[in-house]
Amino acid sequence: MKTIGLLGGMSWESTALYYQQINKMVHHKLGKLHSAKVIINSLDFEEIAALQAKGLWQEAGAYLAEQAQNLEKAGADCILVCTNTMHKVAAQIEESIMVPFIHIADATAKEIVSQDIRRVALLGTAFTMEQDFYKTRLQDYGIDVVIPNEVDRKIVHRIIYEELCLGVINPESRQKYMAIVERLIADGAEGIILGCTEICMLIGELKFSVPLFDTTTIHAKEAVNFSLNENKISNSANLHISTATVGNRV
Repeated sequence: MKTIGLLGGMSWESTALYYQQINKMVHHKLGKLHSAKVIINSLDFEEIAALQAKGLWQEAGAYLAEQAQNLEKAGADCILVCTNTMHKVAAQIEESIMVPFIHIADATAKEIVSQDIRRVALLGTAFTMEQDFYKTRLQDYGIDVVIPNEVDRKIVHRIIYEELCLGVINPESRQKYMAIVERLIADGAEGIILGCTEICMLIGELKFSVPLFDTTTIHAKEAVNFSLNENKISNSANLHISTATVGNRV
């Protein structure tokens, strides 16, 4: 069993879900008293959020890269960043480490493609929904990505930062998210990406007419597969499928 390195705390609520889910998956596969080998480096999200708000992504990337190196030095055999938004600086992190970096968007794209879905709606922070770093990664797999309208994007973003990151589950907010999802389905979305690792806390258990892709669970599963040698990831490039490859396959 290989050791999983989690760069977490962004927020700690979702990092706790990662730890719980990874251990449950390992126990399910191995039984007995087995649990996962995990090293967690949990950061102060207030510091990261301040850099986000100021647009200081280079500085945030340098800091996360340093913290990922600390995980590697501690013995991690792979690195996961337990947040969708901070994958904006994934390249800085990847370049700083020698062990595989398991990208959340790649893992999610593979799951979407496996279900023969090509048009999905993306929920997440405003950074994730409105900027290209995440959508482009999905589009490289031949996936068409749509996002909520401006009013709905503001609602989704506010609830993440003001409620979910603080562990607050508000029934009224759940209803708002459900209405947003239904509007996206009506606009032709064949699936919904819960593209913030806290969103599953609010609507992850609900059923809609299209699949929900819970990035927290998908990312955790990819880490477990790597840890137990159930996939063949040797570096981050193995997770990324080029547009040409997708075109040849379909």
